Amino acid sequence: MSAELQVHISTATDSMTKAITHLEAELVKVRAGRANPQMFDGLVVDYYGSPTPISQVGNIAVADARTLTIQPWEKNMLQPIERSIIAANIGVTPQNDGTIIRIFLPPLTEERRKEIVKRVQSEGEQSKIAIRNIRRDAIEQVKKLQKAGLSEDQAVDAEKEIQEITNKFISLVDKHLASKEKEIMSV
Repeated sequence: MSAELQVHISTATDSMTKAITHLEAELVKVRAGRANPQMFDGLVVDYYGSPTPISQVGNIAVADARTLTIQPWEKNMLQPIERSIIAANIGVTPQNDGTIIRIFLPPLTEERRKEIVKRVQSEGEQSKIAIRNIRRDAIEQVKKLQKAGLSEDQAVDAEKEIQEITNKFISLVDKHLASKEKEIMSV
């Protein structure tokens, strides 16, 4: 197989790996009934005029299975952190006692669990679409190389290899989704 083909295949593999990494990061943010500090990963707070992640203005800790605490390094950051959590609309209400913010996670109802599973399935579908788009682009590159003089046998072999890689990543997405769904639905 030519070096140029190998470059396109490895580029596609790298891109698919990034799609899986993105899916894993998104799935970590999904609340599965247990307190998890990573549910605040995407939240930013206004810190002296610049948007700053909550994890950089305070210490986020798990007090127990259903309680998170945020201890800001500066007391004047209590209100902005509280506003940021409320504005994020993640289904929790912060409680500010003047020194620390407590977030109590309510137990998930069956209906809420099913909604969360649908959201997880949607995230997985987005990852599958991204992987298929990467496959399409890689196959287009192989066809361009074939027009430029690559033999038909090499092109067919490369397309088969790209399809095998795609199947491997799609099944990886399915495994992640099944694992997260099991975690969410377990009471």
